[in-house]
Amino acid sequence: MRKIKIILEMIKFEHTVFALPFAFLGAVLGSLLINGHWPTLHHWIWITLAMVGARSAAMSLNRLIDARIDKENPRTADRAIPAGLLSKVETLAFIAASFVLLFVSAFQLNMLAVYLLPLAVFFLVIYSYTKRFTWLCHVILGVTIAIAPLGGWVGTTGTLTWEAMLIFLAVAFWTAGFDVIYATQDADYDREAGLHSIPSRFGITRALRIAKGFHVVSFISMLALFFLTPLGWIFMAGVFIAGAIMVYEHSLVSPDDLSKVNVAFFTMNGIISIVLLIFTIGDLLI
Repeated sequence: MRKIKIILEMIKFEHTVFALPFAFLGAVLGSLLINGHWPTLHHWIWITLAMVGARSAAMSLNRLIDARIDKENPRTADRAIPAGLLSKVETLAFIAASFVLLFVSAFQLNMLAVYLLPLAVFFLVIYSYTKRFTWLCHVILGVTIAIAPLGGWVGTTGTLTWEAMLIFLAVAFWTAGFDVIYATQDADYDREAGLHSIPSRFGITRALRIAKGFHVVSFISMLALFFLTPLGWIFMAGVFIAGAIMVYEHSLVSPDDLSKVNVAFFTMNGIISIVLLIFTIGDLLI
């Protein structure tokens, strides 16, 4: 139990709240627009388990692949693997179990979910290597997280449509934007260590501007859902609340003060995903 507690802390299991509401958003919208009814209990259960498996595998892989880098970075040296609290064998066993959960869940949904598994696994694995060769690593992370709403959509409908791609764009650029903000903490270390990121490549001032640009694209993608789907004004209200939260998120950080990065990264983004899910379901119910 102690090891499990360490693993859950290592992967920040509670932060599944970032992506899980978007998976549910894709599931609900897809099921109602394509199937004409709400997702079944079967869908809710297996989409949830698929998300838990995918995120657990991805985060564990990231910690395992970056163990040496984390050990050399003062900000991350106390993480479980570099601190010796978990062995690499134990971490690999947890990764294998997480992938098994993902695979079983996909098979319980439909064959398109199964066919798309290799693509999902590719992004889950490759992201952790991207900062070794490209400053676009934030966008790759965005694509990886944005697989969540696509997975929810595919899980309930067995199809992929342009509406699903709008949700994909919204989540991808939302994630990329807040990851750029988070990466400002390591700009100097990444530059010295030869790692790639937007802050280390362009400087913190320009990086924060790029993050704002990513969030503008995300907001526009959310707006497009209102105009191009049957979603109504309650959903629109949720979009504007999410937009206001993103504006507030950017107000918390500046090139001269990064002390509130964690507040902007963890608290604000958890709120955004939950707000959008609640307002979407409220719109569809009413």
